[in-house]
Amino acid sequence: MTDIAAASPSLDLADPATDPFAVADAAAAVIRERTGLETHDVALVLGSGWGQTGDLIGETLTEIDNTDVPGFGRAAVAGHSGTMRSVAIGDTGRRALVFGTRTHFYEGKGVRAVVHNVRTAAALGCRTIVLTNGCGGLREEWPPGTPVLIRDHINLTAHSPIEGANFVDLTDVYTPRLRDLAREVDAGLDEGVYVQFRGPHYETPAEVQMAKVIGGDLVGMSTSLEAIAARQSGMDVLGISLVTNPAAGISKTPLNHEEVLEAGRNAAQRCGKLLAAVVAKI
Repeated sequence: MTDIAAASPSLDLADPATDPFAVADAAAAVIRERTGLETHDVALVLGSGWGQTGDLIGETLTEIDNTDVPGFGRAAVAGHSGTMRSVAIGDTGRRALVFGTRTHFYEGKGVRAVVHNVRTAAALGCRTIVLTNGCGGLREEWPPGTPVLIRDHINLTAHSPIEGANFVDLTDVYTPRLRDLAREVDAGLDEGVYVQFRGPHYETPAEVQMAKVIGGDLVGMSTSLEAIAARQSGMDVLGISLVTNPAAGISKTPLNHEEVLEAGRNAAQRCGKLLAAVVAKI
């Protein structure tokens, strides 16, 4: 840990007395020191199935272990990377901050830890964040390997990253302009509503049907809390889900994490090229 981190009065996000934005500032200071850059332009969070796609965005100029940065920890899920990277966005002169993993709500570390990546990106000057995930699909026309834009979400975690009387408008939490931009890259992209459950167990068939009745098209265990935190910080948000399996009750076989990883491997080139082209346009 650097002297910057050691100088912070409290880096424990689980401590209610800790200011989570101060921890994000401390994390940003370490990233600035390691990269030699004052700011980054775009942040990306690579969810299950998206791990290989970061390589196609551009050259990695700096790679940092999560454990060297205040508030971050090791990857807890197979298929995620325990590092963050500063990546050149082609030859544009701009830089992307790519998180190879995220903290999931089901890890029990609290909502502050879940959205710490978002707040760190905002502290580094990122005005746009791309949130990706692997998810279960509720539409039969979306086979495994299909990327889907997130139009909206339903947060079933019963939690929010926003503390106190801070009433953030979520009417356009997933920025319409960015969805339009993504469709300029791939006109065939469909969009849907993402439903976040707490996890870590997969949803039951009855829960999947409930999600469908209330307007959901995709089910998973991440993303919505991060999107809320991003909007609180004034960031534009692009959400993209990779359908890795039909959801419970729709799938004809039992669900398992290996099929999530396999779908990601099979779709890596398409998803990587999509992300690279979209990020170049942002």
